[in-house]
Amino acid sequence: MKNKITLDTGRKVFPVILMVLGIGIMLATWIVRLNIVAVVGVAYCCIMSAVIALTLIIKKKVYAPMIFGYAAACIGIVIYYIIWGADAGFGAFTSGLAGFHSADHPWLTGEGNFGTRLLGNLLLIFPSAVALWGLFFTAKKTFKKEWLKRFTSAVLCIALVGTSIFYVLTMNMRSKPNTDRLWEGQDDYLNNVDKTAGSDSPNVLIILMDDLGYGDVSLNGSIYSTPNIDSIGENGLNFENFYSSYSVCSPARFACLTGRYPYRGYADNVIYPTVDTLSPFASTRIFNSIELGANADGMLGDEITVAETFKAAGYSTGIFGKWHLGDYGEYLPTNQGFDYFYGSHYVNDMTPFYHVREENGEYTIVHGTDELKDQSMATQWIHDEISAWISEQAQSDSPFFAMYTSPWPHAPVYAGDDYDGVSGMGTYVDCITEFDTYLGILFNTMEELGVLEDTIIVFTSDNGPALEGSVNELRGGKYLAYEGGQKVPFMIRWDHSDGALGETGTVRTQSATLVDLYPTLVELCGITGNGGSDVNYMPADRVIDGVSMAQLLKNDTVIHTSGHPILHMKREDIKAIQYTVSTESVMQQYPDYTYDVLTDNDYVTFKYFDRIQNDNSAFFDKYRNNWLHILTDDSGENYNRTTVYPEIADEMNERLQEIQKDFKENRRGIIER
Repeated sequence: MKNKITLDTGRKVFPVILMVLGIGIMLATWIVRLNIVAVVGVAYCCIMSAVIALTLIIKKKVYAPMIFGYAAACIGIVIYYIIWGADAGFGAFTSGLAGFHSADHPWLTGEGNFGTRLLGNLLLIFPSAVALWGLFFTAKKTFKKEWLKRFTSAVLCIALVGTSIFYVLTMNMRSKPNTDRLWEGQDDYLNNVDKTAGSDSPNVLIILMDDLGYGDVSLNGSIYSTPNIDSIGENGLNFENFYSSYSVCSPARFACLTGRYPYRGYADNVIYPTVDTLSPFASTRIFNSIELGANADGMLGDEITVAETFKAAGYSTGIFGKWHLGDYGEYLPTNQGFDYFYGSHYVNDMTPFYHVREENGEYTIVHGTDELKDQSMATQWIHDEISAWISEQAQSDSPFFAMYTSPWPHAPVYAGDDYDGVSGMGTYVDCITEFDTYLGILFNTMEELGVLEDTIIVFTSDNGPALEGSVNELRGGKYLAYEGGQKVPFMIRWDHSDGALGETGTVRTQSATLVDLYPTLVELCGITGNGGSDVNYMPADRVIDGVSMAQLLKNDTVIHTSGHPILHMKREDIKAIQYTVSTESVMQQYPDYTYDVLTDNDYVTFKYFDRIQNDNSAFFDKYRNNWLHILTDDSGENYNRTTVYPEIADEMNERLQEIQKDFKENRRGIIER
């Protein structure tokens, strides 16, 4: 019969090619073990469902090789997520709800085992599997009434296309990282940190702003007042040349916590939510694993954080405000060394955005899930939480390590009702004014509790400003490797430092960067390991890019020489390298040079760009190649001095390429022992 639906089991070239492609995708999914291959697999299945439907309409045939190819790709994906999945396997149904408590929903919050992944993934693929098997069975069997067979086949084809699309929108997209893991070294290090923290140990409070520019505090010349922020530098030290270790949020936070450049941890870009972000579709679940690479969804759990070190030493640890380094499993803050977290896992312009309270990897949504609509209470909420937590810690015998990671002044900016309009300069300055006021209240509380003088207080920002804010005379802003993107405020105060900060109320001119903070705090707090035999105890199984600022704090000593340069990175590329040299060595190299910058300074800081896009939007297609700056007298990066100091430019380029090569050959910075 001409219009009879048949199952073609022959070896026609096109169907066989499609089958081989499906089998190839299945094998590639298991061998490569990357989410991107699984994405290719589901795209193949969607296309195949449409091709199967078209061949049924045009040829009145269902080709068995196509069915087998579709099935092979699905099997590859499902087995991949059963074995290498990183959550319970229920896909995009993981969704933050008002009142959501992760402990009540272990199957939806990354706590799955092999059994839950098996169940979850099979349930998600079940509709497509039924449609595929039904189509194969229908085409194979003989129906007494051919119109019924045609109708059933058509319905099943539509169902196959629909369920394939449904699977794309609901499938599990969280996968275990596929890279060298450093769990053994982490365990070894943390087990050997000495529990020396006691009543005589200093507390630590790190205040990390979000997108605050170098010129956004009055101690650095802002046109509005920030007296409580300034008090940190006025009672301690203020840095003229401090750099974030990246020019966007998540990577800079990685650098602060680990003392390592974010490229080493697949954290060299903004990290997005993995939960359902556009109901009912999960539009960002796959983004991190592809953009960051190696299936990473945040800061890898085997990174050793400064919080883990201090917790191992006996400190109570808490973080308040913005996390932005992952939202499930190993990526959660209380799985990264913090006892307690209050704030948002994400940044305040992302969906979803809500505050949580988190302990032991379990969290509760505090105020509901519609906080993007009005964030005017954020400063007060965060202040109340950190103030209460510090008050509680002050009653114990253990010192505390706290991070106050304000979401401000990242856009969209908000100010509380009592601060809206107080500055006359717009919501941006109102927001900073409110933060500064609450910071003063926190300091007063700490003083009343008797812990202010015994606390090392650090104030800085994760990168330069974006839409608003001041960089003073610097070039560029957020996202750029120019000074405006990475040069940020930095102040440190420790009233009972016993000389560790040198002469307080003074300025430090030499350069330092955010990766230096971890080793600095370890040294200042006297953390040791292996029964005291290892002082200033730091991990030994991985490269720590930062160097301690202890000597710089005391007497403005140069710490970033060619041996330990400051890197300005964007994604996997080193855009610029920076270090300080003695003017004597420069004049020996160029004996005829009597330029003021050399004769008036004992040291000068060079910054070399290999290649960077122009920051002038009128010339966005132009690049600066082989550019050398002396930041000592040209912090605005206005003049290229490569033609004046060609040998120095060549030396810095050679050093840059050497480090770049090492990064690529040893991505995670593993030190063989």
